[in-house]
Amino acid sequence: MTEKHSEQYEVIVVGAGAAGLSAALVLGRARRRTLVVDAGEPRNAPAAHMQGYLSRDGMPPAGFLAIGREEIARYGVELVRDRAVDVTKDANFAVVLAGGRTVRARRLVIATGLRDELPAVPGVAERFGRDVLHCPYCHGWEVRDRAFGVLATTALSVHQALMVSQWSKDVTLFLHTVAEEELSDDDLRRLAAAGVKVVPGEVAELVTKDDRLTGVRLADGTTHAREVVFIAPRAVPQTDLLRRLGAELHETPFGAYPVVDPTGLTTVPGVWAVGNVMGFAEQVVNAAAGGYRAGATLNGELLITDLDASS
Repeated sequence: MTEKHSEQYEVIVVGAGAAGLSAALVLGRARRRTLVVDAGEPRNAPAAHMQGYLSRDGMPPAGFLAIGREEIARYGVELVRDRAVDVTKDANFAVVLAGGRTVRARRLVIATGLRDELPAVPGVAERFGRDVLHCPYCHGWEVRDRAFGVLATTALSVHQALMVSQWSKDVTLFLHTVAEEELSDDDLRRLAAAGVKVVPGEVAELVTKDDRLTGVRLADGTTHAREVVFIAPRAVPQTDLLRRLGAELHETPFGAYPVVDPTGLTTVPGVWAVGNVMGFAEQVVNAAAGGYRAGATLNGELLITDLDASS
C-alpha cells in the first residue's frame, strides 16, 4: 500500500483491526479524508484461523486484515504504519505518532483493542493460540472431544469450565490459584452435573512432547494427561489515548472500558471507541459491525454539523 503524508484529515482511525478497518471503509466510501494509524499488533495474531464470521469462517486473521487494507485503499483511505503515542484537542484533534509526525483531524475513531496478559505458568505463552486457548466459541469446534484442562485464576473460571464442557465430556478444572472454599455450592453442583473433575493445587507447568501439549503438572509433581488447556487471560484495554482526552471509563470484571452510546460515541464529543477497546467480548464479527456503525454515525454527524454551520 502506498502511504501518503498529508497532515490534515477529516477523520483519524487509530487501530487497524476489524473494527478500525470497517470504520475506515465506511468513511472512505463516504468520501471522507481518512487516515488509519496501524501499529501492527492485532489481538488475534497468535491464532492460525478465525471462526464464527459468516463467509470468512476459518480464514487466517492476517489474511483477513490484508484484504481489509486493500479494500480501504480503493476509496482513498490512507494508512500509516506507526503508533499513536499522544493526542490533544483544541479546534481539532492532534495525534502524535511515534515516528515524529503529528496528524490532525476533526473526529477520531479509537480502535486500539486490548492486550491479553497470560497466566505466568511455564508453557502457557509458548502454546497460546495453538493448544492453549481462551475462547470456546473461537476454537471449541477445532479441539472438540479432546481431553480439556481449565486453568483457574479467578472464581469466574468455573463458568469457563462449564462452557467448554459443551465441546468435550472430558474436562478437568485445575484450581491453581483459586481456593476450594471459593467455590459456591452452586458451582460445585453445576460442575458435577457437567461431569467436570475438580483438581486442587497450584499448576507448575504445562507438559509437551513432540511440539504438542500432553499434560498439566502440579507443584506437588503429579501430572494429569491433557491435550488442550483453556485459560482466562487478564484483559488490559488499550485506553491510554481515551484517558488523555478525559473520556469517562467504567470498571467491569474484565477491566476499565469507555462509557459509550450504542454507536460507540464516548463522553468526549467527536471521539468514538470501537472493537475490544470498548468491550472485552467483541469478537471479529462484532468488532467489524461496531466499526461500520460508528463510521456511518460519524459521517452523518459531520454532514449535519457542516450544513448547520453554512446555513
